Amino acid sequence: MQQLRLFFIALQFFTRLPIPRWVGFEPGWLQHSSRYFPLVGLVVAAIGCAAYALAALVLPAPLAALLSTAATIYITGAFHEDGFADVCDGFGGGLTRERVLEIMKDSRVGAYGAIGIVLLLAVKITALACMPALTALAALLVAHPVSRLMAAALIWRMEYARAEGKAKPLAQEMSGGEFAIAALCAALPLLLAGAMGWLSWRSLACGLLASALAAFWLARKFQHRVGGYTGDCLGAVQQLTEAVFYLCVLASASTLHPAWN
Repeated sequence: MQQLRLFFIALQFFTRLPIPRWVGFEPGWLQHSSRYFPLVGLVVAAIGCAAYALAALVLPAPLAALLSTAATIYITGAFHEDGFADVCDGFGGGLTRERVLEIMKDSRVGAYGAIGIVLLLAVKITALACMPALTALAALLVAHPVSRLMAAALIWRMEYARAEGKAKPLAQEMSGGEFAIAALCAALPLLLAGAMGWLSWRSLACGLLASALAAFWLARKFQHRVGGYTGDCLGAVQQLTEAVFYLCVLASASTLHPAWN
């Protein structure tokens, strides 16, 4: 029952979805709820898959991909997209640690953030639109939990860079056991997609490796520039690794069916 409570707390924190009243709330629960961040990603993925599947019945693939992405953004309240845009602005326009953190805290979106989020969404939507429908659905199902696992890895291995912030309640030390639960939540849809043949094992391995490398690259940049991570950094990792996973799935499919042949 306590684990179910922690999942619902994570669902409430990371999405707009309502949770049962009986769950209640204790401040200490939130810092342990990050173990279910990938499981929340699975819920978001299910909503995105449903939107894609329904739209694809009557609309072309590009519009299905667009509406699916819009559904996931609505459900999460653009929580992670906002973080990605703030990181683009902060790291693009700030020269010192203090200035980077100050820019990221500003609610206004600058040129770096606007350009970055437009390009990122264009990459995600185009990649999904270029995949066969079943491949796109499987990619959504796996990419959302995996990308959130990569963000959880920052909580596990890095220090929080601010004295206060929107991710501060999650910024307590994450134990190895808690990260193992997060990894299991992300592994289940990945293994299901491979076992059912929805995605090739090569696509899954490439996507997982590339996502981990992208997260590691961002983590090093965060550590160098601001001495840790912030809530915006978690959003940036989630968004970038999600896009990287889609690109790897698409690239793997393209190598099986080269466009130039």
